[in-house]
Amino acid sequence: MARVVCVHGIGQQVQGEDRLRSAWWPALSDGLRRAGAEGLVTEADVVVAFYGDLFRPAGQFLAAGDPPYTAADVEEGFERELLAAWWRAAAEVDAEVVSPAAEDTLVATPRSVQAALRALSGSKFFADLALRAMVADLKQVRAYLTDPRTREEARGRVTALIGADTRVVVAHSLGSVVAYEALCALPGHGVRALVTIGSPLGIPHLVVHRLQPAPTGTGTAVRGAWPGGEGLVWTNLAATGDVVALVKDLRPVFGQQVRSALLSNGAHAHDATAYLTDALCGQAIAEGLT
Repeated sequence: MARVVCVHGIGQQVQGEDRLRSAWWPALSDGLRRAGAEGLVTEADVVVAFYGDLFRPAGQFLAAGDPPYTAADVEEGFERELLAAWWRAAAEVDAEVVSPAAEDTLVATPRSVQAALRALSGSKFFADLALRAMVADLKQVRAYLTDPRTREEARGRVTALIGADTRVVVAHSLGSVVAYEALCALPGHGVRALVTIGSPLGIPHLVVHRLQPAPTGTGTAVRGAWPGGEGLVWTNLAATGDVVALVKDLRPVFGQQVRSALLSNGAHAHDATAYLTDALCGQAIAEGLT
């Protein structure tokens, strides 16, 4: 079994375990080097839990691996609420993005969905993402959190790789939700460090209140389960411009023992490799290995 298990995020449906590891491993190694912990692990010690294929339409080979979605495909409820949250977050960190308030809309109609997608496509965060890919990402998050079969299979991909030798789990974006739930479902596991990067785990209602196991309490007093024993150290890293990591500090939901930090990832705020190369990420991984 691997000592380090990595869990990818949204938009990876045309990737694979080995291809993602070939990108994550050098960045992870660089982060360890920045932290003064070079050589603690080799590439053979690292695996990627891959679940992206669950979102890949069978038999379709479009350029981005997504169906030709349009604004009309953004469904009411969860998808429009998450789109609105992304829009508000992008407007807060990017002066080029018009505020939802200026559009006098809460993404409640197809016309306002188009306005949201148009505004986001001009943002620094979503600039390189095609409209159909942006809609596909919304649908991936919704599918995991609302479809029991997708959730069970994705989570199973992670739990299958966490063994007696696994000491660190590094999880990005939606993968942090998958990894969190996987660890909660493995009582007595020996993971010492959970490192979440670009995580949406702190988003109230859309994510927090849909977690398994369900959090306790209500309102601002809601508290999520701790994903391990007393020896587990959970480090959450969020980049200042990362729109997906809407809630940067996870301590109000999961407890003061979560170590939360803000990073600067430049123009690639949500990119997993940008997180992995940071010294704080390397330090968190190294602590779990020693």
